[in-house]
Amino acid sequence: MLADPSPDLCRALADDLRAVDFTSAALRQQWGPVADDAIVRGLRAVALRALGTQQDARAVLARLFVLGIPQSAAAVAAALPRTGVAGLQALGVAQAEGDDIRPLALIRPQSFADDLGDGEWWIASDLDEAAVGGPLPEDHVLGVGGASLTLAALQLPTPAATALDLGTGCGIQALRARRSTAHVVATDISQRALHLTRLNALLNGVDGIEVRFGSMFEPVVGERFDRIVSNPPFVITPRAEGVPAYEYRDGGMVGDGLVEAFTHGVGEHLSTGGVAQYLGNWETRDGIDGLDRVRGWVEAAPVPLDAWVIEREVLDPLAYAELWIRDGGTLPGSPEFTHLVEAWLDDFAARGVTAIGFGYVLLRRPPSGDAPTLARYERVGQSLGEGPLGTHLAEALAAHDRLALMDDAAVAASVLTVSSDVTEARHHMPGVADPSVIELRQGGGFARTLTSDPALAALVGASDGDLTVGVLIGAIADLLEVDAAALRADLLPRVRELLFTGFLHFA
Repeated sequence: MLADPSPDLCRALADDLRAVDFTSAALRQQWGPVADDAIVRGLRAVALRALGTQQDARAVLARLFVLGIPQSAAAVAAALPRTGVAGLQALGVAQAEGDDIRPLALIRPQSFADDLGDGEWWIASDLDEAAVGGPLPEDHVLGVGGASLTLAALQLPTPAATALDLGTGCGIQALRARRSTAHVVATDISQRALHLTRLNALLNGVDGIEVRFGSMFEPVVGERFDRIVSNPPFVITPRAEGVPAYEYRDGGMVGDGLVEAFTHGVGEHLSTGGVAQYLGNWETRDGIDGLDRVRGWVEAAPVPLDAWVIEREVLDPLAYAELWIRDGGTLPGSPEFTHLVEAWLDDFAARGVTAIGFGYVLLRRPPSGDAPTLARYERVGQSLGEGPLGTHLAEALAAHDRLALMDDAAVAASVLTVSSDVTEARHHMPGVADPSVIELRQGGGFARTLTSDPALAALVGASDGDLTVGVLIGAIADLLEVDAAALRADLLPRVRELLFTGFLHFA
């Protein structure tokens, strides 16, 4: 087991990084936005060219900890006067080799924004493919990637007492959960991951994060949490000889069994009203759609749960195999790549898999021990809107809970306002006065576009916090010369949907 990182050394390193303005903005200014984007894709050459022969402290640390390139011991010592070379070695993030210092971890600034404001963390993780120079080791601890950022943005911002980050990795989700939760338990099957999580918490001055070793829910048997968040090792991996089993992405089960097991077990560890949020893959298998299979998992769970599952992407077996083989650092065209593709395709064929979905899962133990009232399984393929998605999810849940207690008469008696991010687009055929298509478009949340009719568009446009829904429907019925009762029966269910999806709000 790795020794616990020294709080004093972590504070010293943070002071050194702060002193040289080791931030995302400063680094982007030093090597330019093109190099910044290239680094995300694992390409170092553009940044190295921009840095050239610069030897200021930030340039030295950028090469060492962002790009993973050894630097001279003298330059590193000068850049980190409080930490020193010995301090880096004691923290396990670098080691001396002759006159050079070789990084053992990357430390990259990562900016974030949520309801509490903007900020930035330094996140330590294992060396990436570019720094390693080939395929990653199976015990690799991943840094902050696109999936990590997505899940962090999805986390509910509403305050809670306790949270569980299952499969914490480098600890990014635990740090994000701690922003709104008093105490976070972070678990992992990797001692290296737990070491980096402790290091990152100390480096960023974040308390209240407890780490525990173990698989799935074993470290928290008998415990319940207000929030559970997980970017689990959900990648579907063949159980075949010669296929690497990366700890950060492979849970060791067949097919999408890990996501199924997580869905089955998570309810027992949620407090009443507690919410679990996680990412996952699911297979379309033997003609059964992937989202339908997820629905079956939720319905079969021993604890009844509210569910909101969003499928963001679907890949065919070949595209899925190529994606994750490249992710491990194996290059296309090599014999190893061909062997791995065949292993993946054989694995999918054996189970009758024709497609693999990726998406977000939100499960909730119903408030006050009530029966579930939310079962929403949908596909959202467009680009996401502006603003933190977690806020949008929290508002949608609040709207759902309020609407669940309201009959149609109560909805009709409500006064509503249209969200400030909603716009309307009307499409006309040339020379025709009336629009052939009316669209309501959302700038935030999931950036939904809804096809509307004149009655619904008129209701949304008139929802300015003045008149009730029922009064507006009556006026629109008179204007369109249609039956008011029939229009009310048509519009009220759609008003409920617009309130849930954030087009409308209760005034």
